[in-house]
Amino acid sequence: MQDADTVEADSQTDTATRILDAGDALFRHYGYSKTTVADIARELGMSTANIYRFFSSKIEIHQAVCHRMMEASRRNASEIAALPLSAEERLRRFGLSQHQFTVDTMLDEEKVHEMVIVAIERDWHVIDKHIDRLHALIESIIVEGIEAGEFRPQDTASAARCFGASLVSLHHPQLVTQCMAKENRALADELVDFAIRALKS
Repeated sequence: MQDADTVEADSQTDTATRILDAGDALFRHYGYSKTTVADIARELGMSTANIYRFFSSKIEIHQAVCHRMMEASRRNASEIAALPLSAEERLRRFGLSQHQFTVDTMLDEEKVHEMVIVAIERDWHVIDKHIDRLHALIESIIVEGIEAGEFRPQDTASAARCFGASLVSLHHPQLVTQCMAKENRALADELVDFAIRALKS
């Protein structure tokens, strides 16, 4: 049997999750700038004061929603890094899956795009930390690729940063938006294969 403190903590976690779910849904439907904390409270049938028990502001709700998006991206990358495949294939899947994640999660609606752009412009330190974690995963794959003879010996930290930078037009929401409709841009699989070849030569 759970004690009272555990039940209370579970209840608070559930409420915080419901607030984030409602905030995410409203940000997507109406846009971040047009959604207020009062709107979120009304959606949940609770008082605005109760929202503030869990989050100090709309900005904090927005940050938590974006953090969930980034965590989903990182989990996807971690799962690919752990696959029993060659380093080359894992990097290929990483590049293409992160591109698809950006398209599906961040560009499916204009309002979602606004929410992501706000995060990029105002919470860059959070985005920066996320990029560092992805680079660490890329580096681990590159290290294994060098050990297996797939890639040439090289500075793995630099290689991971360069690999990530070379795919930025596939993963950065603003650049993806600008490049998707342009016929003179490299296709996702072309760019990923080019970046992998650079690790071999």
